[in-house]
Amino acid sequence: MRRRAMRSSLMESRPARLAVAAAVLAATAGLTVTFVSSGGKGTADAATTLDEFVPIQNVTPNVRNPRPSGGASTGRFTVDCGTNGNGKFSPDNPVAQPGIRNGAEHVHDFVGNLAITANSSDADLAASGTTCRNGDRSSYFWPVVRIDRSVRSGDQVRQALARTQPEVACPRVRDRLPAVPAGVRSGVERRLAELDDLEAVAGRRMAASRGRIDADLNNRVLGWLRSRRAALINSISASIGGPADGLVSLTDCDVSYDGMHAAMPGSWHAASVEAAEVANPQVQCPTVRGSLPGVPAQALAEVNRGLDELDRQISAANERLVTAGGQGRDVAENAIVGPLRAQRAAVLDRIATAIGRYAARPQGLDSLAGCVLNRTPAGPPPTSTPPAPSSAPAALPDPQGPDLELPNNTGGIVRPAKVLIEYRGNAVSKVVPMPRFLRELTGDAKPTSRGPANARATWTCSGFADRLADRYPICPPGSQVQRVQDFPGCWDGKNIDSANHRGHVAFADKTTGACPAGFTAIPQLRITISYTIPRDVQVKGQYALDSFPEENHNPFSDHNDFINVNSIRTMQRIAACLNAGRVCR
Repeated sequence: MRRRAMRSSLMESRPARLAVAAAVLAATAGLTVTFVSSGGKGTADAATTLDEFVPIQNVTPNVRNPRPSGGASTGRFTVDCGTNGNGKFSPDNPVAQPGIRNGAEHVHDFVGNLAITANSSDADLAASGTTCRNGDRSSYFWPVVRIDRSVRSGDQVRQALARTQPEVACPRVRDRLPAVPAGVRSGVERRLAELDDLEAVAGRRMAASRGRIDADLNNRVLGWLRSRRAALINSISASIGGPADGLVSLTDCDVSYDGMHAAMPGSWHAASVEAAEVANPQVQCPTVRGSLPGVPAQALAEVNRGLDELDRQISAANERLVTAGGQGRDVAENAIVGPLRAQRAAVLDRIATAIGRYAARPQGLDSLAGCVLNRTPAGPPPTSTPPAPSSAPAALPDPQGPDLELPNNTGGIVRPAKVLIEYRGNAVSKVVPMPRFLRELTGDAKPTSRGPANARATWTCSGFADRLADRYPICPPGSQVQRVQDFPGCWDGKNIDSANHRGHVAFADKTTGACPAGFTAIPQLRITISYTIPRDVQVKGQYALDSFPEENHNPFSDHNDFINVNSIRTMQRIAACLNAGRVCR
């Protein structure tokens, strides 16, 4: 069964193709939409079909750059952050799903910031080391590309979807709070309980789409949930003395189809425990923020300093695990995890002492000192029992084996041959510096389950910069497969994030290059990733993008994420370079 059997041309509208494919599959398989298949690609009938590949020469030139006006900022500033040669891979999704471990359900390449995880604070990011030669501590990350020559039945995945109950997963606000003043603790607890109740209600509403993917229902439920979470989270932030939008990154939830993994025997490549040791580890520590009592006003500052120090200790340990790569579990346990326990114990004691000066000293904080590495023995994924609303979302297995495989994301990872990171100007105006810690997304990892409105065509080949495809390209001999990912270049002038992680930034007008009303031009980030992929692999359709299970390697689900951790001075240099029309690095 082909996902796009009724495609009339590459350039027909993507929503129309989605609707046509959905109708075809609904008629033939009794499902609403199933853009899903297995991970292997060997023939047109398995996994990502050959309909998902196109000779780049067959793509009509479609890239149009607005003509610069007299007030344009025409410069370009490039940054060399390497090609992830140090091997920082992770299924964390720090921008779109902060606080949720393995939230991406697929593996990302990370360059730049060495310490970043789903739980990193801005202070952690600012203190991190970096792979960027100019000292840029920003984090740039995108899903990996794999080559998988195996073939598995697409029927398995369709059947897995038919048995799957979509679930709602939300960031845990409790675990990201600063110290809560004793006088407002009971009110904060009531609001946290309301957040749990909202998540439970949303989960029950998702029962209507069991066994199928309903993007309209997903968006209605998540939109309803987002607006109510935003009000509660803003109220919590205000009650503890923080800015109204201080916790805005924790607002958005997502729909998870993790159950497909458990219902899909044979899609998991079992690996030995020894092989699993190659996978990137992270330090996992008990939460302290969510375990503290109400804190007396006199102790708040000292307790918050302690909480921030605990975060930085974890961040530093994770960075050491990246830079020490491949030294083995015993070395990591003895040289990193062991000392971390002692460091945490000392800080926890100081926190307890600070509280104890003005109220009852909290008991048992020392039990939160111990941490572990998150590597788990390889094996099949866990069953998909929905988590209780008050518990953290169930995490997927950690990446396993020398290829860092996850369920249905299998095969060897293709390392980029080149990564070009460049900041560009605006066609009609000067740019202002990006604010530090600005979050940006481009593309959409879930165009099937959330709709295609934010998805973007990114695929091309070197030498064909005048065209971008929403299918995997087949390049002529000597040409490299490329992904060209443009980020929004307009900012609302106030916020570094927003409830849906998109509303605070915008793309410039495609025709004029002007920013929308209420937005200001900032340096526009473009990342071009080049791969040397054997041509026979391209022709046979044997390479594909890591993805969420319901997307199943859909090339239109390509995406890229960014957190700006450039120093204020460096970002000012970038803006000045662009405004002066220079080429800088």
